[in-house]
Amino acid sequence: MTVTIEYEAGEMLSLPYEEIIKNVAEEAIDYVDCPYEAEVSVLLTDNEGIHQINLDTRGIDSPTDVLSFPMCDFLTPGDFSGLEESPEEYFDPDTGMLLLGDIVISVDKVKEQAVKYGHSETRELAFLVAHSMLHLSGYDHVEDEERLCMERMQEEILEHRGYRR
Repeated sequence: MTVTIEYEAGEMLSLPYEEIIKNVAEEAIDYVDCPYEAEVSVLLTDNEGIHQINLDTRGIDSPTDVLSFPMCDFLTPGDFSGLEESPEEYFDPDTGMLLLGDIVISVDKVKEQAVKYGHSETRELAFLVAHSMLHLSGYDHVEDEERLCMERMQEEILEHRGYRR
């Protein structure tokens, strides 16, 4: 798996964020049984940066903690079987890797929510990556049943890599 990380937030996270992001992304892609080598881009920004992206892409005029931009269209969440039918849409022609999508995380929200929920910044960052990786794999949480499924999956991903509350 290739994870490209760009850091444009003014304030630095005082934790090994690259290691955490790659660790959780790899666990999530294994968890959903992705049969391909995959590529994900992660942007770490601040509240101002994610606010602007949220406004530009979703029309929502406020910052959020994480945004997910999937590159794949899934008929069923986590079902990668139909992607090879349109390789030009989903795979990098040079590397053959599945272009799973992009993740944007607010460093400010990582810090705020770690305090709010009473756990470490490491755990909060890991949670946001797991959550977003599931979105990139076709999962959503619009309906209660979907939300409960995603919550269970996120906890299992985090628990397997030792990111506990």
